[in-house]
Amino acid sequence: MIFAKIDFINLLPFYIYVKKNISSSQTKAIINYKKSYPSKINQDFKKRRIDGAFISSIKSQKEKSTDIGIVAKKDVLSVLSIPGVYTKDIQSDTSNILARVLECEGKIIIGDKALKYYYENTNDNFIDLAQEWNKKYNLPFVFARLCFTKNGKDITKLANNFVRTKVRIPQYILKKYAKRANISTYEILDYLDKISYAIGYKERKSLKKFFKLSKNLD
Repeated sequence: MIFAKIDFINLLPFYIYVKKNISSSQTKAIINYKKSYPSKINQDFKKRRIDGAFISSIKSQKEKSTDIGIVAKKDVLSVLSIPGVYTKDIQSDTSNILARVLECEGKIIIGDKALKYYYENTNDNFIDLAQEWNKKYNLPFVFARLCFTKNGKDITKLANNFVRTKVRIPQYILKKYAKRANISTYEILDYLDKISYAIGYKERKSLKKFFKLSKNLD
C-alpha cells in the first residue's frame, strides 16, 4: 500500500499514530515513501500513483473518502492571506480557492511558513482564512479529506481508530518540528489545539457549501 505523506505539523498526530499502531515494518516504510506537498499529492492521487492520502478538499469531491480530514473549527493559523497582490501558494489547491470564495486579496501562504508568520505578526497584518469562513457561515472548514483508491477497508479502519485515540507527541519530535519551522514547542501545541480530524454533520455541511461556492472557480 503506497500512502502519501504531507509532512506538515497538522498531520503529526496521525503519522505518529500510524507508526505506533501498524506492526508491519514494511507498511511503515511504504507509508513514508511518497512525501510531498498537498497540490503535488493531489496530482499523484489523480494519476493513481498512490493508494491513500489526505487530499485537498477541492480535489476530493469525486473520490472515495473516510470520515476524517484536516478540520479547523474556527481559526487555523496555518492558512493566511498576507499583505500584497493576490498570489497563489503553489503547494495548495483548497486554500487558493477558499481565498477566492472569500474574496480575500493578498498573498496566500500555508503550512510551516504561515505558522511562523502568524506568531511573528499582529492580527491586523493577515487574514486567517478558516476564521473568515467561520465568521461568514458559522461552520468549521475542512481543508483535506483522507481518501483512497484501494485498500479502503484497511484505511477506513485506521481512520476510525485514529479519531478515537488521544495521541501524545514525544518531546523529541516536537523539538524537531519546532526547529524546522522556527517556532516554539508551545506554539506547535497551541496550533494543534485548533485542529480536529473527525468529519461529522457540520463538516459535511461545510464541504457541501464550499463545493457549491467554488463550482465556477478554477
